Amino acid sequence: MRSLARSWTTDLKGRDIRVNTISPGVVPTEDYSNEQKMSDNDIASYAERVSAEIPAGRVVTAADIADALIFLVSDSSTYIRGIDLIVDGGMTRVYAGKN
Repeated sequence: MRSLARSWTTDLKGRDIRVNTISPGVVPTEDYSNEQKMSDNDIASYAERVSAEIPAGRVVTAADIADALIFLVSDSSTYIRGIDLIVDGGMTRVYAGKN
């Protein structure tokens, strides 16, 4: 998707169409229980454990993703094109490669 966003940004530059992607961090959703067969307690425990490794101190919420999306479609981001906005509380940038 990131590669497509970069390619489409170039292809669509004359049409004033902005293309960006959002890469979310850990977002506990109903899929954790539906697809992963995790109980509510398992999900809460997992989120608490992962939160200790996230600089923001918590997992991402759907509202966090929505806020990022609202920014990208707003007039405040008219000069932002072809990016991948990582919304993960700093996890990948701060802890990338940490062992």
